[in-house]
Amino acid sequence: MAEPGGGMKRRKKPVQRLQSANHSSEELEDERVKEEAELRCHKVQESLLSSASGYSNYRGVLNWCVIMLVLGNARLFLENIIKYGILVDPIQVVSLFLKDPYSWPSLCLVLASNIFILGSLHLERRLASGSLSERVVLLLYVLILTGILFIPVLVVLTVLSMTPVGAIFALSVYTILFLKLYSYKDVNRWCRERRRAQVRALSRTQSAPLMRKVNGDVGNREVSYPGNLTHRDIYYFMLAPTLCYELNFPRSPRIRKRFLLRRLFEMLFIMQLLVGLIQQWMVPAIQNSMKPFRDMDYSRMVERLLKLAVPNHLIWLIFFYWFFHSSMNFVAELMRFGDREFYRDWWNSETVTYFWQNWNIPVHKWCIRHFYKPMMRRGVSRWMAQTAVFFASAFFHEYLVSVPLKMFRLWAFMGMMSQIPLAWFVGRFLRGNYGNAAVWISLMLGQPVAVLMYVHDYYILNHGIGS
Repeated sequence: MAEPGGGMKRRKKPVQRLQSANHSSEELEDERVKEEAELRCHKVQESLLSSASGYSNYRGVLNWCVIMLVLGNARLFLENIIKYGILVDPIQVVSLFLKDPYSWPSLCLVLASNIFILGSLHLERRLASGSLSERVVLLLYVLILTGILFIPVLVVLTVLSMTPVGAIFALSVYTILFLKLYSYKDVNRWCRERRRAQVRALSRTQSAPLMRKVNGDVGNREVSYPGNLTHRDIYYFMLAPTLCYELNFPRSPRIRKRFLLRRLFEMLFIMQLLVGLIQQWMVPAIQNSMKPFRDMDYSRMVERLLKLAVPNHLIWLIFFYWFFHSSMNFVAELMRFGDREFYRDWWNSETVTYFWQNWNIPVHKWCIRHFYKPMMRRGVSRWMAQTAVFFASAFFHEYLVSVPLKMFRLWAFMGMMSQIPLAWFVGRFLRGNYGNAAVWISLMLGQPVAVLMYVHDYYILNHGIGS
């Protein structure tokens, strides 16, 4: 037994020698690779500032840009205070709304909008019961929607005590009401059409609200047409931060009090900040721009335009955050409205079209759902449908500016329509960062031009002077 065992041990020795030899060769190879790696210090790679690098790892540059922006604007703001003194006056803003404490035409006009809301609800109920035909209700809806657009115009142009600020507020409310009621009309019509298509297959009516149970518990109440035709439902939609109607909106489980208070604090603080920046920064810049426009001094006009571009763009960005993030999230949280996608990453826009599709999601959803897709279904070409959307947007931009100022110059309308050739040019000839830069430049310079045009014409019309 010893010899076989010894024989087995003798047979293992060559295998062990082979393994040790392989192991030593692998170690030698590893050492050789490490030595070669230590001798090498180059590899194929691009410079960070070249386009082939992908423009990544720029966090420090972004911080530097923010610091430079803060320092540059701080210098301009300090120069403004030294030159003009403190111009911020909150009482002046309050006086715009309390000019006549017994006559608030803007507030009265907003309260009168309930007539159109209740009228639309009454028409839908009559339609659901079958007491009115679709054709008659369509005619009545045309009258309602036309009245929503033009009755406020008549009030603003005839009531002398209405200020431009109050008029802009009232017309904004009526514009939102127009879009909401249009969506309300369309969605209820779609529900009627679906109901008629299914009526033969239904054994019983679905007019009563349904209760859906989740895991044995009663969940959110789901309604089906025409159980949605209630005062509670339509007024929830009127106050919800959306323009597109649904029978059952997504709801958040509860109201987060800390989130609500943060948004409320932001709303109040940013509103005061906006008023201060407008009074302290925008108004002097605009007033100093009147004389170059009157004298047609082009070099000074360009200089004033560039000087106005910085505060105008900063105020626009702050207003965007105040309205689309703070205010709309506050309303959504208060109403437990679940869909909080009020904007997307429009700041990364590489085309003009992408910007308009992502900076105002409620309007974009309404345009796609109730304007763009219906036109496409009727056989309209994609380009014509997009042009029609820009045309409608241009109309409402002009509507919200010219009517409160009581003058019609079409600067806002032409500014919006100019987005069509600009979108074509940027989309065809510019890509990536160049396209994004073109979008930012159009935002920074386009708005100040429109502001100067309207202010100049308003001063000429109301004061007869250009300075």
